[in-house]
Amino acid sequence: MTDGTTLTDTDLDRLRRCTELAAAARARGDHPFGSLVVTADGRTVEAMNSVVTQHDPTGHAETNVVRAAAAALSVEELATSTLYTSTEPCAMCSGAIYWSGIPRVVYALGEDGLRDIVAEQEGVPTMALPCREVFAHGGRPVAVAGPADLPEATAVHDGFWG
Repeated sequence: MTDGTTLTDTDLDRLRRCTELAAAARARGDHPFGSLVVTADGRTVEAMNSVVTQHDPTGHAETNVVRAAAAALSVEELATSTLYTSTEPCAMCSGAIYWSGIPRVVYALGEDGLRDIVAEQEGVPTMALPCREVFAHGGRPVAVAGPADLPEATAVHDGFWG
């Protein structure tokens, strides 16, 4: 048994699904991010970024999947779930994950890698605040695994932020 910070082949498969969701978000005109919440028994809730299409600056893939998972799953199910995401959660999303009770986060592209791609978004600089640092200030542990070496997690951003 691991402490939740080691990436498994199943984790990588789920991260690949997140990058597919990110590509679908991009194709519909949103920012290229996708997320899943998977329960201990394999139930899956999916979401994509909706910042542009819903005119909602809080419509990140992670906040959207936390909302959807909280509506579909019990508190007990959330407490045994893992949140997967194509890119490391920002401070806002990390807060939502923390408050949801989800105990594990797995991500592909790190926030430092995203900052290498996009220094600012619509004139607003990105936040240099890793999710591990946000979670470290909470009163309960959140295991974090990532970044994962998945080229498709970077490729989905190619040419988008220019």
